[in-house]
Amino acid sequence: MINRWIRAIAGTFILISLLLAVYVNINWLWFTAFVAVNLLQSSFTRWCLMEDILKKVFKIKA
Repeated sequence: MINRWIRAIAGTFILISLLLAVYVNINWLWFTAFVAVNLLQSSFTRWCLMEDILKKVFKIKA
């Protein structure tokens, strides 16, 4: 369940940052890169900051 939320949030962040890059400022692509690097990092380390945040917000135990 939490993995679906993480994917949905990451996808939303990427789409929003791409739209902002097209319509506001190209530098919003740095946010897209930040999200991508975090996804890649979490695939290697099995640690995800967004997962920790969601667990605290929704009081989910590991």
